[in-house]
Amino acid sequence: MSIPRIVVAGTHSGVGKTTVATGLMAAFRRRGLRVQGFKIGPDFIDPTFHKAATGRVSRNLDGWMLSRETNLEIFDRATADADIAVIEGVMGMFDGKQSPSLAGTTAEMAMWLDASVVLVLDAASMAGSAAAIVHGFDTLVPEVRLSAVVCNRVGTDRHYTLLRDAISALCRPPLLGRLPRDANFAMPERHLGLHLAEESGIAEKLDQLGAWIEQHLDLDLLLKPGVGQAIRLSLPKLEPIRARIAVAQDAAFCFYYQDNLDLLQQQGVELIPFSPLAGTHLPPNIDGIYLGGGYPELHAAALSANQSMRSAIKHFIESEGPVYAECGGFMYLMDAIVDTEGNTWPMAGIFPTTARMQKRLAKLGYIEVTAAPDETARGHEFRYSQMDPMPESIARAYQEPAEGYRVHATLASYIHVHFLSCPAFAERFVNQCAQARLRNS
Repeated sequence: MSIPRIVVAGTHSGVGKTTVATGLMAAFRRRGLRVQGFKIGPDFIDPTFHKAATGRVSRNLDGWMLSRETNLEIFDRATADADIAVIEGVMGMFDGKQSPSLAGTTAEMAMWLDASVVLVLDAASMAGSAAAIVHGFDTLVPEVRLSAVVCNRVGTDRHYTLLRDAISALCRPPLLGRLPRDANFAMPERHLGLHLAEESGIAEKLDQLGAWIEQHLDLDLLLKPGVGQAIRLSLPKLEPIRARIAVAQDAAFCFYYQDNLDLLQQQGVELIPFSPLAGTHLPPNIDGIYLGGGYPELHAAALSANQSMRSAIKHFIESEGPVYAECGGFMYLMDAIVDTEGNTWPMAGIFPTTARMQKRLAKLGYIEVTAAPDETARGHEFRYSQMDPMPESIARAYQEPAEGYRVHATLASYIHVHFLSCPAFAERFVNQCAQARLRNS
C-alpha cells in the first residue's frame, strides 16, 4: 500500500516552508514513525535539517534536472522502509524555471507523486484576503491535490478567527492550524540560504520544534493514506569495486547530491571521505578525487594554511590523477580566493585565476551542459563569487555558454551537475578513475 506523502508548499519564498516541513518531520518522528524527507529543487542546505529531524538522509527531487521516472525511482527507493514521506517544496508552489510552464515546480512534483499538498500561507497583515489567495492556489491547477492550509505568522486569537472564518467559508481546503508569529523557531540565515543544521545548533531544538508543531497543527488530518502508488523499480546491483575515489567532506566542502554519491557507488566506486581542512594528506591508494561545493570562502584561512593538503592535491592532479570539482571545489583549485574584506588566500594553484567574493548573489539558476555529443547533463549554479578571466590557454570542458575547464585529467566548473540527469557523465569519470587504477596497479 502507498504510504502517506505530504508536500509542503508555499505561496512564495520565505513563507516558512523549511520550518513547517522540518517541524512535521520531527513531529511524526516523535510519534514513532519512520519519516523520509525530500527537498524539491537544487538545494543542499535544507536536507541537512531534514536529516537531523528524521535520522535519515534526505533526497533531492527536481522536475527540471531529472525526468519523471527518475524522480519516482528516487522517491521509491528512499521510501521503501518508511512510514510517511514529507517533501519540502521550492519557492512558491507554481514558481519554476519559466512561466507558465510547471516544469521544475512544486506543483508538478506533487502531481507526479500524487501527494497531498499543505499550503503555507504568510498570514501577517491580512485577514479576509487570505481566502482569495487560498482559493486561487486551490483552483489554478485542479490536478494538484491541495489538502490543507497552514496560516503562518498569525498574531492574536482575534487575527486567527478572522482568517479561519474567511477561509472556512469561502475555500475548499481545510485549515490545518496556525503558527504564531512570535515563535522562536526561525531558521538562521547565511549568504547561501541557511546554516547547515550541524553548524547552527538547530539539531538540539528539533524535539521542541516537533512538539510545537504538534501543539498547533492537526497531524491526524495528514496521516490518512495517500491514494497514489509510486512506480516500483528494481534496485540496481552494485558492480565490483573498480576504483577508489576520495570525496572532500567537511565544513568547507559539504554540498553533494546523495544520489550522485549513490550512482558512483552503483558504478563500482568505493568512496573515501577526507578533509581538506583538517587532513594532512590524501587517503592512500585512491584513483580519483571529488571536490564538491560548500563554503571554502568561510574557511579560506584554514584551507590556505593547510599547505600539505594543497600540495598533495596539486601533486595528484599534476600526476594526471582524475579529479572532478564543482563550485567551491573549483574555487579551491584556483590560485586564490579573495574574501569580502579584500584578504587574499592562496589555494591549490591548478587553475590560473582568482575567485573574488561578492556581497551580493553573483549567479543563480538552472543550466544545461554538454561535455560530449552524447553527454548533455543538467545542473544549477548558486554562488557569491566572481572569477577573474580564465586564460585562453586553459581548455574548455563544456560547450558555450556553460563554463567548465580542463587541466590534466581534472574537470572543474561552478556548476553543480546532477549525475542522474546524465549517468554517462558520471560513468566517464568513473572510467577515468578505473583506468588510473589499472595504470598504477
